[in-house]
Amino acid sequence: MLQKNQLIPLTITGMTAEGNGVGHAEDGMAVFVPFTAVGDTLSCHILKVQSRCAFGKIDALTEPSPHRVETVDCPVFGKCGGCAFRHVTYEAECAYKWQRVADAVKRIGGLDITPEPLVACDSPDRYRNKGQYPVVAGEHRPLIGLYAARSHRVVEQHDCLLQPENFKIVLDTVGKWAKKAGVVPYDETTGRGLLRHVYIREGFARGELMVCLVCTSGKVPQPQLLIDMLREAVPGLASLMINLNKQDTNVVLGKESFCLYGTPYIIDRLCGLNFRLSPLSFYQVNAPQAERLYGLAKEAAALTGEEVLLDLYCGTGTIGLSMANHVKQLIGVEITPEAVEDAKQNAVDNGIENARFINADAAKAALQLEKEGIHPDVVVLDPPRKGCDSALIETVVRMAPDRVVYVSCDPATLARDLKQFEALGYQTQRITPVDMFPRTHHVESVARLVRTR
Repeated sequence: MLQKNQLIPLTITGMTAEGNGVGHAEDGMAVFVPFTAVGDTLSCHILKVQSRCAFGKIDALTEPSPHRVETVDCPVFGKCGGCAFRHVTYEAECAYKWQRVADAVKRIGGLDITPEPLVACDSPDRYRNKGQYPVVAGEHRPLIGLYAARSHRVVEQHDCLLQPENFKIVLDTVGKWAKKAGVVPYDETTGRGLLRHVYIREGFARGELMVCLVCTSGKVPQPQLLIDMLREAVPGLASLMINLNKQDTNVVLGKESFCLYGTPYIIDRLCGLNFRLSPLSFYQVNAPQAERLYGLAKEAAALTGEEVLLDLYCGTGTIGLSMANHVKQLIGVEITPEAVEDAKQNAVDNGIENARFINADAAKAALQLEKEGIHPDVVVLDPPRKGCDSALIETVVRMAPDRVVYVSCDPATLARDLKQFEALGYQTQRITPVDMFPRTHHVESVARLVRTR
C-alpha cells in the first residue's frame, strides 16, 4: 500500500482531463502527477493516498519524455492556474486533446466513432482577446496577476504568454496609477478596498482596446490621471470603463458599468460580421479559432437557405448570426438578458432582419416554441460545461429537427448527451475536436447528428 511521502519509480502512460500525467504503481494503483508527459520516467514523491488512487509530484526525472521541451518559456508556469501544457510540444498537446475526446466518446458515450483530426491553432501563444487580472495589496504597492491553481492566491504576472503583448503595458500603467493615486486593493477577507480586478478586451480586427476596472465604488481617485496615463501608454485605447461589483462573491463582474473615457463598447469582426463588445458581452476569446469552429458548425448544419434554425444557448448571437444569411429564420435563445440585448443589437448592426432572440432558459424556451408550433429544421446547441439537461434533449427530440449541431466545451458531457440523443433516434455522424485554448487543458468539439426515425 502506498504511503504519503513515499518515493516510488513511475512511468507516465496517459493524461487526465485536467492535463495531469497518470502512471501506475507496482500494486496497480493509479498515480496522478501534474506537469508530466507521456513517456516520462521519474521518481515520484507521493503527496496523498486515497482508496483507489494517489497524487504525487516530480521528485526527479529519470528519463524525460521525447514530448518535453527543453526550456519552459514562462516564469510562473506551474505557479499560476492558467497553462497545463507549456512543458510539452504543441504537437503532443494536440494529440492529448484528441485522445481525450476519443476516449470520452467511446467510454462514456459508448459510440463506435473516431473523431476527425483536431483543428490546431496557428499560434499557441498570444491568442486571447480578453484578460481578467485580480488585484491584491503588496508590501509597498498593489500587485496585479493571476490566481494560483485552485486558490485565490495571486501570482504577480503582467505578461501572460496567452495574452497580447499590449496587455502588459495596460497592467504596468494601471499599477503605476494605483500606486500614485493611493488606490486600496480589495481584500476578500474583510470586504474592504476599492480595486478588485483589471479586465482588458481587444478587438483584433480594428485594434481597439477596452480597459475596465472592477471596483467596489464608482468614485476612483484621480480618474483624469488614469485617463492621461493610459492614453499616453496604450495605442488603440478606445474605452475606459468602471464596473461596479460590491458583492461578496467570486464572480468577477458586477451588473453595472459606466464609461470614463471613449465609448462603452469596442467592435470586433468575426465571420464577416461586426460585434459590439461591452464588459458583460460574451465573446469567444480566440477569434481566429472561433471562425474555424463556427465554420465547422455551419458545415455540419448543411444549410440550403430554407431552414428554420434554432440556436440554443446563443449568447450574443455569434454562431446563429454567422449562419443567418443562409437560413429562412433564425431563433436564438439565451438566459442572460444583457447578452440577448447584445444579440439584438448585433443583428441590427449587421442588417440581419430574419433573427428573433428570446430571453429565457433553454429548456423553457424550447417548450414555448414547441407550443407555438415552431418546428426547427436545424438546432444548434452550445451549452456550458455541464452540458444539456436531459429534459432539454427530450424537448429538442420532440421538435424533430433533421439535424442537430452540438458545440461542446467538455468531452465528457458531450459524450453523455450524444448517448441520450442516440437512444432517442439521432445518429452521431461526425465529431471534430478544435483547440480553442492552446496550453490549457480545455478542448472544444463540434458534433453533427441526424435524425434516423
